This record gives sequence, structure tokens and C-alpha cells, in this order.
Amino acid sequence: MARMSDLIEEFLKQLMTEMNGVIEIQRNELANHFNCVPSQINYVIDTRFTTERGYYVESRRGGGGHIRIKRINMTNQGAYLMHIISSMGNSISQQNAEIFINNFVGYDMVTQKEGLIIKAAISDKTLCSVNPKDRDYLRAVILKNMLMSLITGSPGND
Repeated sequence: MARMSDLIEEFLKQLMTEMNGVIEIQRNELANHFNCVPSQINYVIDTRFTTERGYYVESRRGGGGHIRIKRINMTNQGAYLMHIISSMGNSISQQNAEIFINNFVGYDMVTQKEGLIIKAAISDKTLCSVNPKDRDYLRAVILKNMLMSLITGSPGND
């Protein structure tokens, strides 16, 4: 199953390169192309084309399942960070926040040291005095403010 997922991912990335970073596919047609079930296509898209990995996905059910995948422009740091901020929602787990931070380091948006500082600020250890049900909310607020300060060059006033 992992091998099939790798093939589908590579196929979609190649299409994306050929189409300047945006593709529209039909779930059923792609499943037929790879002789797999449509849920295999969903799995690949849900796990390998995430916001954390620099992709924006629109999906419509019915009629074969239209899917549009767009690679987020990593060269425009501010636009990418704003996309992350707006797509994050009102809460984020420590694990998901660390995925974002690792990507920021990988894309040279923050240094390794800055990444470690951000991770320390949003860790469960730092937030241990906060009620566990409120930690993910507070973590999102802190992370969003830190990202906004990277964009604007000044601390958030929220």
C-alpha cells in the first residue's frame, strides 16, 4: 500500500510541476489510472498534500470527486505565513505546531535556533499550568502572534 501511495504522490507532484503548481483531478479517474480504490487517492491527498507540507486542497464530492491541489508559493514568506495563520483555526496540537515549525526551518523562513525557541514557547511543558483542554487554543494564539511578528517585524498587540 505504501508503494502505491508513493507512486500516486509522485504522479501528482509531476503533474503539478507541469501545470505551474496547480492541478485539478477527478478522484475516480485517478483511481482508474492507478487501478486502485478512490479511498487510496483520498489517503494520499489527506496525508501528503497538507497545509503543513505547503499545499492547499479543495475537494468537492459527487460527480467523480473533483479535487484541486495548489502548491503554496514558498518564495513569498509573508503570504505563506499568512496562509498558515488563516488556515490554523482556533487551536493546534503540539505535534501539528511542530510540523509547521519544522517546515519553516526547512524552507529557511526561520533559523534552527528560532525554531527551537518557538517550539519551547508552545510546548506542553511550557503550558503545563494551563488547563489541558485550553492548551491547544492558547498554543494557537501564541504561534499566530509569533508568526505575525515574523511578517510585520513587530510583536502582536492582541
